[in-house]
Amino acid sequence: MNWQIRVPRVLVIDDQGNKIGIMLTKDAINLAEERGLDLVEVGESADPPVTKLMDYGKFVYQKHKQEKDARKKTSSQKPIKEIKLGIKTDEHDLQTKFRHIREFMEKGSKTKLIVMFRGREMAHPELGRELMQRVIQELADFGAPDYFPKQEGRNLVAVISPHSKQLIEKIQKQKELEKQNPGSAPARQPVPTVAAKPAPKPAVTKEEEKVGQK
Repeated sequence: MNWQIRVPRVLVIDDQGNKIGIMLTKDAINLAEERGLDLVEVGESADPPVTKLMDYGKFVYQKHKQEKDARKKTSSQKPIKEIKLGIKTDEHDLQTKFRHIREFMEKGSKTKLIVMFRGREMAHPELGRELMQRVIQELADFGAPDYFPKQEGRNLVAVISPHSKQLIEKIQKQKELEKQNPGSAPARQPVPTVAAKPAPKPAVTKEEEKVGQK
């Protein structure tokens, strides 16, 4: 920076990012001093080296502030919780895990669900998918999966993101009202069905037409 720059010539860029051109280093430093700025080397490997006119103290302050804000933002992000399940996990343990996941989501944390396959259980992947689907349904009032469950090695994995606090509270209040007044719950609309199309008739050959005429 400034008189610490030893090369005889430098390419100078002003504080607005505009290229001034190649100058003698001493002239570039004098120019920086005239503008109340510093000459800072920003491209040492170039030929000639690239320098920029800037307020170095302000530059360092802003850089530290950005790094501090980035660290603050990273630290404020809640870590993803992780819950592991197995096809043979008993009902009591499942209910305990459901309770933990609900607590995580009420606090705004994502949860990574892992259904593990052990030994010969890999021969029955449908059991793992059924368990994963049950977990997702159990947690539907608190969150929803970011993506369809996917296979990662011997594990089936999904990440559940929590609903907003307002939505969770709204769902819970609605359920409480339905328990208190069962008849007040809106009737569910029947799912429309699509009539099955008849199978197409087989094509009749010319020989079959002749037989029919006889």
